This record gives sequence, structure tokens and C-alpha cells, in this order.
Amino acid sequence: MFYITAGGASGQHDFCHIKKVIDDMKFDCQLTDHTEELGVLSVQGPQSRQLLQGLTSSDLSDAAFPFGTHQVIDIAGESVRAVRLTFVGELGWELHIPQSSCSRVYNALMDAGEEYGIVNAGYRALDSLSIEKGYRHWHEDVRADDNPFEAGLGFVCKLNSDVPFLGRDSLERQKSVGLMKRLCCFTVDNHQMLYGLEGIWRDGVCVGYLRRADYGYWVQKSIGYGYVSHPDGIAVNQQFLRDGQYTIEVMGDAIPATLHTQSLFDPKNERIKGIYQQVKNLYVDYM
Repeated sequence: MFYITAGGASGQHDFCHIKKVIDDMKFDCQLTDHTEELGVLSVQGPQSRQLLQGLTSSDLSDAAFPFGTHQVIDIAGESVRAVRLTFVGELGWELHIPQSSCSRVYNALMDAGEEYGIVNAGYRALDSLSIEKGYRHWHEDVRADDNPFEAGLGFVCKLNSDVPFLGRDSLERQKSVGLMKRLCCFTVDNHQMLYGLEGIWRDGVCVGYLRRADYGYWVQKSIGYGYVSHPDGIAVNQQFLRDGQYTIEVMGDAIPATLHTQSLFDPKNERIKGIYQQVKNLYVDYM
């Protein structure tokens, strides 16, 4: 049995894709959507472990509950599935809660979290935090016409093993010939607001457009992600990206931009491991 989670905006897409593969391959299995039976609260931040540990009898230490794993635990007397993941780059857990228990778990979190300065956060906060960390959004950063290498997600493809998966042959061919576009991160320094779809210019030549943009409150700059292509129609390598001078076209104005080749926020991923140099507020976001 597999437990599959998907982003709210891509749930129907993912369900239909998996169902089609099951039907096409004639697998003897069933796919059941339990979305309407569950609610999700994501508890994220440097003190998330202390908060949750005070509400459960389960061991939330790194050894007992590593990143990327999930367990059914009790929270304030309610049975929930805790998933140690983050979409904001912080230590934290997603709590997948039966619908009838959502209010009780939420109230217990808010009551116990008062001493930690807990606050609510919604999707707009999630968007800003995720773009600072460089986490990808389906339908903006990644679409059906992009591949994992172009999106900087090659690490999720098991090409160094003999594990078969759909699209493996295509990815191996793509890797051998080079990438015709690459997803890149840009910032602008003058507090110019970016919304997405602005043109990306390299050395005076348009090489793409922003797929997604938001303001990063940690870096205090506007951030945009977009795919860069070579104007000559050849493969794009790292040297081509690094050697260019970039501007973002906003309402006809060329705004100087800086290209970044790694995450703007905690590139070593220390915070998701619970390693903090500074302590900031804890927050709960709704999904």
C-alpha cells in the first residue's frame, strides 16, 4: 500500500496521471482519493519540534523520525499522520488529520504554541517562503513541457541505478545532448515588484520570461524564476548562464537583475535539519 500526497493545485492532475498508468499497464491495484476526508496543518519553524513533542507521546527526534518519513502519532489525544517535510525550508511536520479531528488538533496547537509565539500563515506566505528557498511550483516553475533536468530536479531521477521509470529513456537522451533551457533564479535590488511573465534579457537579447515571481521578505528583494534559452538555439550550459549580464523587462523598463545558481535561503539545508543560527517565529499554514 502506498500513501500519496499532492499539492492542492495539482491533485486532480496527479490522480488522473496515476490512474491512466494503472489502466494502461493493467496493474492489479486501486487508486482511492481520500482528500475530502482529511485536513492538513503544517507546523514549521525552529520550535516546531518542541511544540509538537509536548502534545504527543511519540519520539520526534532525528533518530526516531528522520526527514522525509511519516508516522501515525497522537496529537492531543487525536490520531494523525505526521509527515516530516517542508515547503518553506524550515524544521517542521505536516499533520494529515481526519476531518472530525481538525478543530481539536488546531486548537491544541494554538493553545500550546502561545508560549512560542505561534502565528497563522496562509498560502501567500507559503508562496513567498517557497520561492526564497527555491522549491518548485507545479504549473509555474514546472509544467508538462519541462523536464526534471531543465527544472534543476535531476536529483529525483534514479539514473545512477537500474530502476526503471516512465520517461527514463527520454531523460538519458536529453542528458547526452544537453539542455535547451534551464530554470534560473533572479533578484532585483530596487524593490521593483515582479508578478511573473516579465521578459528576461541577457546582454541585450531576450532569452526567456519569468514563470513565477514574488517578494522575499528574508532577502528583502523581489525574486523571479524563469527558463533561459540560448538565442542561437543551442544547449545552455553553466558558463553561458554565469557570463551574461541580465535585466528583467517590467512595463517596458529594463531593471538590472542578478542571477543566482543556488538557493537564496539556507543553501546548505541546515534549518530543515533543525540547525539554527537565529530563532524566528513559528507559524502554522493551512492547506
